[in-house]
Amino acid sequence: MRDVDLFATPPASPDDTDLPRRLPFTKMQGLGNDYIYVEEFDKPVARPSPLAVAVSDRHFGIGADGLVLIGKASDPDKADFRMRIFNADGSEAEMCGNASRCVGKYLYEKGVVRTESFRLETLAGVRRISLFTKGQRVTRVRVDMGCPRLDPASLPMQAEGESFIDREITVNGRRYRGTALSVGNPHLVIPVPGLEQLDLRAIGPLFEHHALFPRRVNTEFIQVVDRGRIRMRVWERGAGETLACGTGACAAAVACALNKWTERKVVVRLPGGELEIEWDDDDTIYMSGSADFVCTGEYFVRP
Repeated sequence: MRDVDLFATPPASPDDTDLPRRLPFTKMQGLGNDYIYVEEFDKPVARPSPLAVAVSDRHFGIGADGLVLIGKASDPDKADFRMRIFNADGSEAEMCGNASRCVGKYLYEKGVVRTESFRLETLAGVRRISLFTKGQRVTRVRVDMGCPRLDPASLPMQAEGESFIDREITVNGRRYRGTALSVGNPHLVIPVPGLEQLDLRAIGPLFEHHALFPRRVNTEFIQVVDRGRIRMRVWERGAGETLACGTGACAAAVACALNKWTERKVVVRLPGGELEIEWDDDDTIYMSGSADFVCTGEYFVRP
């Protein structure tokens, strides 16, 4: 039985008095990577970090891996919509592949957009979202995830050299081999002999807060099944272990191709399901997968 602090204090209510007492929300998940989606077309949420902490709590809030805000693009000439992602700990993330697919389904099935392709602004840049539809429903979403960055400074990572591919990293006295890259956010891909026996709660935070990564890092632990398939578990910075990570799956696919373990098109199997990843010859990564609604409702911001 897990130890429970019987005197734990629930997270404080968000202090953004501009928010309504009852905040409309939609909960969605992409392969079990779940977020709370809130529109801010009329007025931006001024202090989203404490709101993310409150709604993400799985006992005192709605329960999620984080909060996603959907609004107008900063520059309508460059993008059609904007997405901001806040982890369960309140930190802001540059990009989330699973959330991008969910935003595509959300905007189409809510009637906000009727085209099957649009541009989505993120902190990692503008991403092209392509929708596969049947009737009025989105059955699958493909996301242009941009090009990987291999130079350590882009993660950022405090390592010498032009890249960090299959290089040694020591965590808690144990040596690992890893490949680091940015897919709009920082990732470290670690091949391991077995996924089931990994104590991710113990080692995940040690990788996330490793001294080499001043802004922390997402860590993917992988097993190569064959030239076209990978199995993966992920520890996400600011969220812990999640059932899936879209950018992490992209990072794992690129790392495997760089190390000549797989082809450039693979299926990545995560605890929450499968993603199809293709690292095209033009250096662009494409991610395809499902997205689903869970529920809609109103969050009581203040009692």
